[in-house]
Amino acid sequence: IFAPLHTGYEWEFAMKDEMTSEQKADANPRTRSPFGAIRAIDYTVIFVRDMVAMRRFYEDVLALSLLRELSPNWIEYGIGSNTLALARPSRTAADAPTPAGSASLQLAFKVSPDEVDACAEELVRQGVALLSPPTNQAFGHRTLFFRDPDGNLLEVYAEI
Repeated sequence: IFAPLHTGYEWEFAMKDEMTSEQKADANPRTRSPFGAIRAIDYTVIFVRDMVAMRRFYEDVLALSLLRELSPNWIEYGIGSNTLALARPSRTAADAPTPAGSASLQLAFKVSPDEVDACAEELVRQGVALLSPPTNQAFGHRTLFFRDPDGNLLEVYAEI
């Protein structure tokens, strides 16, 4: 007499059909990911080529408040509840920074609508070339684009 051979896989497949919807949700690894607990970006690090030029730009041109200087290779600025760090590449980021002109980073700084134009005027006064003048976008932002000394794309924007 011939009897069908049942493998563990067939048994598992049959059991899945009998699982409740709650059990199926628990079995889905996407619903249980610990990354679902992420609520904010806490800090951003820009890997720099020229710390002196970058520091001068972020402190003097953008007037960011120095939060702390952990070493000559790591400088932090406070922006609202976030931190922006400038860092020289080290063994933790041996492949950074990327070549000039590569679109590897864009930072957007949010201000009020009137401040977009004031920022543009200050950048021009400081000798920073604007990639585009303040412009009202169809998606509801007034934007201004420019680059830092390492070529990173920066934006000042406001919701309008």
